[in-house]
Amino acid sequence: QAESKTQLEDAVVTGFGDVNAQPVTVAVMDFRFMGGSMGSVVGEKIGRAIRDSIETRRPLIIVSQSGGARMQESILSLMQMAKTSALLGKLRKRGVPFISILTHPTTGGVTASFAMLGDLILAEPRALIGFAGPRVIQQTINAELPEGFQTAEFLEQHGQVDRVVGRHELRRILSQSLRFFTVERRAGQRPVHRDEAEEASPGPRLLRRAGGGDVVHDDSA
Repeated sequence: QAESKTQLEDAVVTGFGDVNAQPVTVAVMDFRFMGGSMGSVVGEKIGRAIRDSIETRRPLIIVSQSGGARMQESILSLMQMAKTSALLGKLRKRGVPFISILTHPTTGGVTASFAMLGDLILAEPRALIGFAGPRVIQQTINAELPEGFQTAEFLEQHGQVDRVVGRHELRRILSQSLRFFTVERRAGQRPVHRDEAEEASPGPRLLRRAGGGDVVHDDSA
């Protein structure tokens, strides 16, 4: 039924191409197909996209839009969280950049796995991003939530995403970011993962909101 309504085979489309002549491997989720839920097919396709980046050393871009793991597939859907996360660990060791783009909504098991593991995490304005929904959290803790809780802007303010970017700016920001990663690789450096940067210094290693959207090193950290 979902296939006939959307003309899609599942909730993600994968492929490769370029951004301003810079080659990339891409996976794009589609909420129209069963709420963009991640089942075994979605997990396998994303896994193959990651493997392609590992083999070809093309930077990986994943655009997330999902309600989470596909409960109709039970434990098989939950296993995709571990599988995709483990493969991204291999991509990280290979030194290949991963840019994660979060759109509205990005929730559940997708948020708890690959969506938040990017070397650079971009989010669209006003996107809902989180694990459980705000009403569930509010009822669980029996307290009022902060204004704008789980929005892209709130997460940016609290360091969970690197930058909120509108679609009209996305191509430019992606191109600049890919050039930055390419320069780092040509210089013989492995892109530093966010976890390593946090371990090395309590302050931010990079400032991603300099004039014109450039990525620059923060020497004061």
